[in-house]
Amino acid sequence: MTNFPRGTALITGASSGIGALYADRLARRGYDLILVARGQDALARIREDIVQATGRTVTTVRADLGERDDLLKIEAILRSDPSITMLVNNAGVGAVAPLLMSDVEDMERMIRLNVTALTRLVYAVAPSFVAREHGTIVNMASALGIAPEILNGVYGATKAFVIALTFSLQKELAEKNIRIQAVLPGAVDTPFWEASGGSLDRLPDQIVMKAEDAVDAALAGLDMGELITLPSIPDIGDWNAYEAARQKLMPNLSRDVPAARYQTRR
Repeated sequence: MTNFPRGTALITGASSGIGALYADRLARRGYDLILVARGQDALARIREDIVQATGRTVTTVRADLGERDDLLKIEAILRSDPSITMLVNNAGVGAVAPLLMSDVEDMERMIRLNVTALTRLVYAVAPSFVAREHGTIVNMASALGIAPEILNGVYGATKAFVIALTFSLQKELAEKNIRIQAVLPGAVDTPFWEASGGSLDRLPDQIVMKAEDAVDAALAGLDMGELITLPSIPDIGDWNAYEAARQKLMPNLSRDVPAARYQTRR
């Protein structure tokens, strides 16, 4: 395992599922924790379990990151607490219904949490990490970020944003000793799925990963130095080929004349 600097990890969406498992795993790795979620009772139970199991210092903060005042409260913590060495941007909501069956107000709320809140938290913590010359930012994306045709397209688009932001952060911050990772799980057995309006019962067992396995794979990817971690992809060469094809496009994305196929005959 790579020895990243320890300290305090702030985890959003930490009251259940993937966020709660990150809390357990990071505490066992020696991190103190700040756990953020809407459910204070659930946070208290998780805190008690982790303190008893690990002896780490665990602070809970009730906050709905879709609400501006609560979001500003967490931003202030990220800016002011010098012990924070890791941000796990896990909070998010999903949707499974197609565009014509989705409520646009719900979609806007999803964007506010999945995109706006995540972005603001990155902006809050990155300057402190750069000043201290170490830190880790983990952004929970989704396999649907590269396959938005599946399920709800707005959800897929929010996760595509997370992936794009992660690439940009890597370019800007990697040389400043900041670790960046985006995690792209597929279907995972957590309460998130039902909260999104779907049902895991409708999916074949062979495409649904246990939450424990997804988090352990994500942390293994972090230890390996991966920028993009895809827990379900058997052959990382497939992702490398995908990324190589994207990189091949780069030199020609902006040119002074249209491609020949678009040049009309005069």
